[in-house]
Amino acid sequence: MNRLDSMSILIAVVDAGSLSAAARRLNTPLATVSRKVAELETHLNTRLLHRTTRQLSLTEAGASYVAACRRILEEIGEAERAATGEYAAPKGEIVVTAPVVFGRLHVVPVVAEFLAHYPEIDINLVLTDRVVHLMDEHADVAVRIGQLPDSALMAMGVGTVRRVVCASPDYLAAFGVPAGPQDLAAHECITFEVLASKRAWVFGSGRSELSVPVRSRLAVNTAEAAIAAAVLGVGLVRVLSYQVADALREDALRVVLDQYESAPLPISLVHKGQTPLPLKLRAFLDFVTPRLRSRTAR
Repeated sequence: MNRLDSMSILIAVVDAGSLSAAARRLNTPLATVSRKVAELETHLNTRLLHRTTRQLSLTEAGASYVAACRRILEEIGEAERAATGEYAAPKGEIVVTAPVVFGRLHVVPVVAEFLAHYPEIDINLVLTDRVVHLMDEHADVAVRIGQLPDSALMAMGVGTVRRVVCASPDYLAAFGVPAGPQDLAAHECITFEVLASKRAWVFGSGRSELSVPVRSRLAVNTAEAAIAAAVLGVGLVRVLSYQVADALREDALRVVLDQYESAPLPISLVHKGQTPLPLKLRAFLDFVTPRLRSRTAR
């Protein structure tokens, strides 16, 4: 039994909440995940997990063991980084994750510039609209859009982004321009499930926050699909302002209800905050942070 591999799988199971969810996250057969956990329990001669048909939870022994596993794996990672010289010179690989469209528009150009300055550093850039767990998925830096939950992660703000409602000129000519959020009841909408509910859009903030039901004629799971449908006149769409910058510039879409927008969402660079910080990561953060701030301020 590869005990370190089994420890990593156990942690993935606990964080994902089930064996099947962990198997999907790890892209590993469910039978393998189940076997690895069972092997650990056999080796330790104790039950680590309570399993029911609806949920999974740690036993008392399992909770203390998982906490120890996290420390052990992190210490091994630190030892490997020190051995490869990451603390002596800026070299090695950095795993960076960012939302798909933001990554394509802003992160890729900055990363290309960074690579030209640091020939001994490689970047593995993962573009995805789901939240990547830095610890479990061995990512070093993440671009996060939205309010951050309390955690042990370190975050640096690099800007803000608006949530905008748009439609094509042809759609607005045919159905009219909504004067206020209440007018959405008479309109057809395209909903992007990662950003907002399929049933309601929220406008304003604080005490003036207003949740307005919408008629979702088309629900999609990527911003690019939602925007493409809006350009084709399917209906109104609510996305982030940078996602529609090109379409607005080309007059393929027009912003409506801008006076009712919610407060802008923060854009943050998040990392694990390990001490000491590897020089490759310090170099990356120092290089990327001001450049992303400049790009998001335009």
